[in-house]
Amino acid sequence: MSLKDQIISDMTAAMKAQDAARTSTLRMVKAAIMNREKDGGGAITDEDVLKLLRSQVKQRRDSVEQYQKAGRPELADKEIAEIAVIETYLPQAASEAEIEQAVSEAITETGASSIKDMGAVMKAVMPKLAGKNADGRTVSDTVKKKLAG
Repeated sequence: MSLKDQIISDMTAAMKAQDAARTSTLRMVKAAIMNREKDGGGAITDEDVLKLLRSQVKQRRDSVEQYQKAGRPELADKEIAEIAVIETYLPQAASEAEIEQAVSEAITETGASSIKDMGAVMKAVMPKLAGKNADGRTVSDTVKKKLAG
């Protein structure tokens, strides 16, 4: 069963269980998948669905940050709940240790010595963490820390 089919199946189960929050989130995800299929002009692969899910999580994290700044904790909580539902379909996130190891290897490979080399390091690190669902902001912060000191 493809990831898309799994999401649709889980959405149906959530509707039958009358789980409104899960149903709503999965409907939004399904709509995003359908839109991507229409834009792309064909069937969508599991890898494409994973990219889309990562994008959905990133959008929601940005929304949480904005809602918290605006003093709207109820909206932030709703977004956090949606993130939790979406993350069940993503592979296990890369650990802090895995990120640090990948960053160290990339710095060694690129010969980076200062913050000016951050772009090259990021370019080398991201393929190493592909498939491990690494948060770009965390990776970026780790690179900055290692290059700064």
